Amino acid sequence: MSKKLHRSLIKKMLGGVCGGLAEYFEIDVSLVRLIFVGIAMITALIPMVIFYLIAWIIIPVEPVQERKD
Repeated sequence: MSKKLHRSLIKKMLGGVCGGLAEYFEIDVSLVRLIFVGIAMITALIPMVIFYLIAWIIIPVEPVQERKD
């Protein structure tokens, strides 16, 4: 079965994008959030906010029946 990128329903703070990326790459969600914030600070915040909003719109929500707690 292939892995699919979904926004997380469990590990979310805002839209679940970082939680979904962490689940997809099988790494800690805190590490993904720290990397996101670090890149946002380096790029003057606006490009990463735009990226997050686009990802929030494009990446589908995780189906309830496929969740693994």
